[in-house]
Amino acid sequence: MTPVPRLQPFSGPAILSYGFRPFFLLGALYAAVTVLMWLPVYEGRIALDGVFTPTDWHAHELLFGYVAAVVTAFLLTAIPNWTGRLPLNGWPLLMLVLVWVAGRLAVAAGGLLGWGLVALIDASFLVLVIAVTGREVVAGKNWRNLRVLVVLAVFAIANVVFHVEAHRWGGALLGRRLAVAAVLMLIVLIGGRIVPSFTRNWLVRENPGRLPAAFGRFDAISIVVTVLALAAWLAAPGSAVAGALLIAAGLLHAVRLVRWAGWRALRDPLVWVLHAGYAFVPLGFLLTGAAAFFPLAIAESAGIHAWTVGAFGVTTLAVMTRATRGHTGHPLIAPPATLAVYLAVIAAALLRIAAGLWPETGMLLLWLAAIAWGGAFLGFCAAYLPMLARPRRGGA
Repeated sequence: MTPVPRLQPFSGPAILSYGFRPFFLLGALYAAVTVLMWLPVYEGRIALDGVFTPTDWHAHELLFGYVAAVVTAFLLTAIPNWTGRLPLNGWPLLMLVLVWVAGRLAVAAGGLLGWGLVALIDASFLVLVIAVTGREVVAGKNWRNLRVLVVLAVFAIANVVFHVEAHRWGGALLGRRLAVAAVLMLIVLIGGRIVPSFTRNWLVRENPGRLPAAFGRFDAISIVVTVLALAAWLAAPGSAVAGALLIAAGLLHAVRLVRWAGWRALRDPLVWVLHAGYAFVPLGFLLTGAAAFFPLAIAESAGIHAWTVGAFGVTTLAVMTRATRGHTGHPLIAPPATLAVYLAVIAAALLRIAAGLWPETGMLLLWLAAIAWGGAFLGFCAAYLPMLARPRRGGA
């Protein structure tokens, strides 16, 4: 039987031939620029003419600028594999990219546009992403992945809440927390699928023996407790109930990670970096939960940044490098430049967590973390631009 072609012939620029190409590149560049700008903004050296406070701008643009771009890239790349349908490319992809860019420009020029127009422009991106990906999931009858779209919808709602909250009360604490919770659930759901899967594939080929545990009741319980813990954290942050549930979720995810046998794949950076990224999930739960009981000793920001810089940053870079190499026809290996990117983003996460735990040395650690983060994402851009901008090796 002749296989059905997975890609239509595409004669336009290679950068628009697949969703991961423009969004990985622009997202990585934006992640580096916004963080390297953040500390001068925080210290008052750069003034922003926007609708957000400096802290809210920092959080918003990393969550709804960078993370939203990478999540979109992942979905536009993964959904054709899930549904068997053709990927979005060409002009429709370009329009989606331009809406994302418009959102970033609107947030930057918020003082000129007003909060309502900024919110409308910025929020429209995730609404379009849900419409595009939802259409493909429904058309492909891929009902299993509707739960991913539900979490994505929560992420989009969090953006609207963020804008309204920042306008009415001058700060977007609930919007930030809701966005972090939504992205965490995406990592728990999708990471819980790809981390053991890629580990299993490598171990079967390279190191026969113990394999990652298959998804089962333990994973289901972990996900349920995670939802309860995040709900309690949103409703009553700092409470004993939230703290206990967060610690319970952290312990469950730590066991979940051990069950995936990542230590048996340490010879392959493309595999162990996925485990390293997921390790920040339980660490974030444990630190955030401990902060509820020992607020004077442990700042909640340490746990939140274990999630945002660690789990989000490391996991997204791990997926970006692996997906780019695989979908552009390059071997699934980690050259020195890729390994350097991994080590830099892990260092950024550890330094940022340390800054929350030891505030007396906070500014030094914050600057070191920002430099490491910027180096990681600029390093990705430098190493992977040729792959993202050129046609796939051996054709489409």
